[in-house]
Amino acid sequence: MLETRIGKLKLKNPLIMASGTYGYGEEYRRFYDPSIVGAISSKGLTYAGKAGNSGIRIWETPSGILNSIGLENPGIEHFCREEYQEMRSLDTGIIVNLGGNSRDDYLRGAERLNDLDIDLIELNISCPNVKEGGLLFGLKCDSAASITREVVDLSRHPVMVKLSPNGDPVADLAQGVQEAGAAAVSLINTVQGMAVDIAHRKPVFDNVYAGLSGPCIFPLALRMVHQVAKAVDIPVVGLGGIASAEDVLAMLMVGASAVQIGTMNFHDPFLVPKILQDLEAYCQENHLENISEIIACIK
Repeated sequence: MLETRIGKLKLKNPLIMASGTYGYGEEYRRFYDPSIVGAISSKGLTYAGKAGNSGIRIWETPSGILNSIGLENPGIEHFCREEYQEMRSLDTGIIVNLGGNSRDDYLRGAERLNDLDIDLIELNISCPNVKEGGLLFGLKCDSAASITREVVDLSRHPVMVKLSPNGDPVADLAQGVQEAGAAAVSLINTVQGMAVDIAHRKPVFDNVYAGLSGPCIFPLALRMVHQVAKAVDIPVVGLGGIASAEDVLAMLMVGASAVQIGTMNFHDPFLVPKILQDLEAYCQENHLENISEIIACIK
């Protein structure tokens, strides 16, 4: 009833756990069996690992959070040795979120992942290109397409590109990475925001700006998913502030084949089983044989 697909990847339901909000899945065993989810996108990984940003990293905002984690992670090699087998044992789709600060970072990471049995690479192009003055790979259509093409050519896994809402029009970015060989796109990544410590008259974050996520960005994400779904032929995965079954259904109706749930996992660690129950009830009440019948019903 809830089965769906991202290209050749068959999911038991359309719920994917978003990168950076679910670890590698093991942490949620205390709440429910992680195998109930359609797939898990790993914590964002870089080839060499990163210590992350200094100072405050999380700041609560109305209906969301600002984060400045800085892609702290143990690196691809550590993941391959320590986390991969445990993640693989969870009996769900395995997506590895791959980031990098240079072309070589991405390519070395993708090449190492060729040794693993994973279902999809989620290419995080919202990373600063240190060799190009810190400009994010994903802000411009040409740089987004270029790094996508190189990773696709090297990887034996299908590549889903995670799109930023902070650069060129997102539909243009999606078309560019589709032409470069992307098997799917996911969107939106966090929206750039800021917080001020008025007591000390300075920015809250050492990096000044941070990524805004949570229900406050859902209407923006929904609009962009709708635009992208009309612009490309590859599957679209919608994310950004999803907090309920109604949000999931809205994303599917505007063209998403699946969705990712992120920030709201922190707010309610039991959210996923609740949403799955509500989605099944919706299908039954509306006499749907499969939830995919509503995908892109809104043109």
